[in-house]
Amino acid sequence: MSRTATYCAFYVAEPFNASALGAHATKDFCYYNLLRSWKGSDTTFPFSDAHATTYSVRDGSDWESTLKPRLRERIRSSRNMVLFLSTSTVNSRAVREEVDYGMNDQGLPVIVVYPEYDTKEGLLNNGALKSSVKALWNNLPIFRDSINKVPTLHVPIKKELVRSALADNDFMLGTKTSAQIYLYK
Repeated sequence: MSRTATYCAFYVAEPFNASALGAHATKDFCYYNLLRSWKGSDTTFPFSDAHATTYSVRDGSDWESTLKPRLRERIRSSRNMVLFLSTSTVNSRAVREEVDYGMNDQGLPVIVVYPEYDTKEGLLNNGALKSSVKALWNNLPIFRDSINKVPTLHVPIKKELVRSALADNDFMLGTKTSAQIYLYK
């Protein structure tokens, strides 16, 4: 299987509802849609959406027999993962499963996008991630506890920085760098 896609992990309210009043009302889902819109308006934007690689999921689908297998199939087709992490992120079953399987089973490098920060300097204090940024990791304990198992690149939601991160070979499965925390300084 060719791993050419990027898997996006983000919180959506459960049970998932793709209607305008469902998923679109969840902030992290809106950030994912922003990434998709960047690709839609700029064909050179290096984003290949893993969520577009399998059948879409329907409201009320069974977790074990339908949802979980589809998520895993999408993750297995991916070369990396984008995790949207914000104050709105909730430790839901789906996002926990996505991050655990992607990081701990598949070894995918993770590009962590912080939507509430719009500059790389905003993420930092004296050249290191701010404590307020690291505190967001507690919203998703599986991520926090697995962060040293794969390379993670931490970026604000700035199109050009996300573009650079998605194109960076150090954060692709076949050519990934060593497992540690990376920043664009």
